[in-house]
Amino acid sequence: MSEELEVERGDIRDNGRRPPRAVVGSQRVEEEIFGRLFDRTIVSRIWDFVRPYRSKLIISVIAVLVFTATQIAIPLIISYAIDNGLVADAAGQAALRTAMIAFACAIALNYGAAWVQESVVGKAAENVLFDIRTAMFSHLQDVSLSFMDKTEVGRLMSRLQGDVNAMQEFLETSVLSVGDIVLLFGIIASMLWLNVQLGLLTLCVLPILFLVRIVWLPRARVAFMDAHIANSVTNGALAEAIHGVRTVQGMDRQQVNFALYTDKAHATLMAHRTASKFAQVMVPIVDSLTGIAMAVVVVVGGSMVLDQRLEVGVMVAFLFYIQRFFDPIRSLTMQYSVMQRAMASGQRLIDVLDVPVDIADAPDAVDLPHSTKGAVEFRNVTFGYNPAHPVLKNVSFTINPGETVALVGPTGSGKSSAMSLLNRFYDVQGGQVLVDGTDVRDLTLASLGREIAMVLQEPYLFSGTLLENIRYNKQDATEEDVIAAAKAVGAHDFIMALPLGYQTMMGERGGTLSLGQRQLVSFARALVADARILVLDEATASIDSYTEMLIQKALVTLLKGRTGLVIAHRLATIRDADKIIVLQAGEVLEQGNHDALIANKGLYAQLYSVNYGSFDDLPTDAGEAQSS
Repeated sequence: MSEELEVERGDIRDNGRRPPRAVVGSQRVEEEIFGRLFDRTIVSRIWDFVRPYRSKLIISVIAVLVFTATQIAIPLIISYAIDNGLVADAAGQAALRTAMIAFACAIALNYGAAWVQESVVGKAAENVLFDIRTAMFSHLQDVSLSFMDKTEVGRLMSRLQGDVNAMQEFLETSVLSVGDIVLLFGIIASMLWLNVQLGLLTLCVLPILFLVRIVWLPRARVAFMDAHIANSVTNGALAEAIHGVRTVQGMDRQQVNFALYTDKAHATLMAHRTASKFAQVMVPIVDSLTGIAMAVVVVVGGSMVLDQRLEVGVMVAFLFYIQRFFDPIRSLTMQYSVMQRAMASGQRLIDVLDVPVDIADAPDAVDLPHSTKGAVEFRNVTFGYNPAHPVLKNVSFTINPGETVALVGPTGSGKSSAMSLLNRFYDVQGGQVLVDGTDVRDLTLASLGREIAMVLQEPYLFSGTLLENIRYNKQDATEEDVIAAAKAVGAHDFIMALPLGYQTMMGERGGTLSLGQRQLVSFARALVADARILVLDEATASIDSYTEMLIQKALVTLLKGRTGLVIAHRLATIRDADKIIVLQAGEVLEQGNHDALIANKGLYAQLYSVNYGSFDDLPTDAGEAQSS
């Protein structure tokens, strides 16, 4: 992956400036704002996306070359018209007509080539960006959760949007850079062809421009980098403030947050002012050099005209060429920074595309059949997000088809981790997780997703209608199937009370519904999916007693004929489970039904006696500090 810059207090870059620090918001920003000028590997990878559109690219390059040729030809036509057409005889009139026809052809070719280039390269660039975006999105859907756990969503969004946009700028202007290079050398060749002495004299201003660039470029890069970093920090603070607006208002932090944001916005303003100065300083310098070059042509060329050593048309052509001479230099200067940003952005895009997919189907993986019985077995399972610190240690238990089994234990005991292993969100470091006697690593992920349904503590609803959300895992479910499932879990009445019923559009994460309503919708979704194994991860942890009663009724319907694995903080809700497995510090401490465990007077009995299982406040061993 590309290197990252930690923006911490005390960090000083090589240029001696202290980078802005995010007091509120992400403290991690990209260091590689400018990459290498040219990286063969990155260009090769991006070319893989461009290759299908190479015919359009060739057309664009040809159009640019035609456009450039007309730009070079027009001053020559004007020169010819002045020197040969301003004569009051038949030859002069013929030369003038020839010049007018040539000028009209050049203008028509100029317009046509410009139109072809703009339209073709624009469409090709958009198609390439579409392919890059879809490739990244498709890959991110398959990457392992271990990668997502360690990656900020904002950074991924930046790569899908900002870095792809940087590539768009590069793709759309890279063809123009070919024209700029041809135009620059074409103008030089034309001036030297028209008059070597005057051409060399005009080119004497180039060393001054190159000297200015040598001094300007490193300082400009630092200024542009500071502006980019400051902008990233400000955007991070803004995003965090927006996402946390409820907490901000609840704690009356508006003024404090405003002051913090104002400091960052001011730092961004000053950084952009500095960058703007460096960006604009080249304009008057180039304009001044253009004026000097034109003055040289007027003075020296004028004297040569008076001495009849130079034709008037040639001097006029020189003036036109000088006016255009610095345009490609200015454009190539901008292309230099565009290409550097594109190389850095391309590296970050490739980094995402190259993220290994750790959890994938084995070559000989088989489908879990629709007729699966739903037996689950953990056999000597050892697992840790960091293998050096296992969350589960030699865990073994068996769940028979159709049984409802509850996992309980203090926070950090590994309950949710065990459920993640069943779905194969992660792979074990030791032992086996088996479904119907087959290791989940030997089963296809698609069949596991089809036969194992999860209901989380905070159910996630996607943008779209309620109908679409309920049949999210089974697109071919009919509206009648959806309504039947909603009625079975007790969600139909509140759905029909909504303005558009099942066609009601959900806001972000279904925020227009209460938590209990979202939970019932997720139950209906699981019922429509018709999975043989159902995982309930603290599905009743954050709801009121009345909604819990509705959910308990829904659970009876939901678990009927299915294997159920329930993680519950409220132990009263799992009293009727066929089996209760008690975990502590990643190990199975005891297991049995409710009555047997109460009689055993072990940890379960202690937890149950504390307000019916509200045990998050109980002390845990130091070894339990791992995330569940």
